[in-house]
Amino acid sequence: MKAQTDLSDSELLQSMLAGDEEALAALYRRRQRGVYRFAFQMCGSKTVAEDVTQEVFMVLIREGHTFDDSRGSLNAFLIGVARNHVLRRLRRERFYVAMEEDSESDVKKKETLPTTAGPLDDLTRTERIESVRRAVLALPERYREAVVLCDLEEMSYVEAAEILGCAIGTVRSRLHRGRALLIKKLRPAHEEETAPATTKSARCFA
Repeated sequence: MKAQTDLSDSELLQSMLAGDEEALAALYRRRQRGVYRFAFQMCGSKTVAEDVTQEVFMVLIREGHTFDDSRGSLNAFLIGVARNHVLRRLRRERFYVAMEEDSESDVKKKETLPTTAGPLDDLTRTERIESVRRAVLALPERYREAVVLCDLEEMSYVEAAEILGCAIGTVRSRLHRGRALLIKKLRPAHEEETAPATTKSARCFA
């Protein structure tokens, strides 16, 4: 008999639907972080992301029998559910919340920084991450989804198309447009970084 860590998502789901609570817990441990990260990148709110993550797994418990692995992965199914809940929350509340805190991946990156990096280096890196986050949040929904799924979550065009319910060509087009908008939004920050060092130093202490 396979250990749960060796079981596929579909196998765990079938066990869960048969009443195996440990299978549900294993699925949650395996997929919760990705669902949360997607929701957080889409809305910028830790609270909303946590709520959406819980809602996604409640949907899985209630409607897991509707999942068809011939149409895609369980991960894509979960992210698709998360997408629907995030968009519903954002449209209901009619605003995007500012980023509240660093994501877990960013915290890990900071923890592994070379010890030679000084506080000013850390500050610059943090500001750069925040600039990118805000730029992503400022994108129109259709472009933000494509950027988050393909660039931040590193999903394939096929998976992104499945989640968004559109053609692969549409994903490519939205991603291209989203990247162009990101570059445009981030260009002032990039020009700031590439300014002469003396100018930046003078500006810092003005």
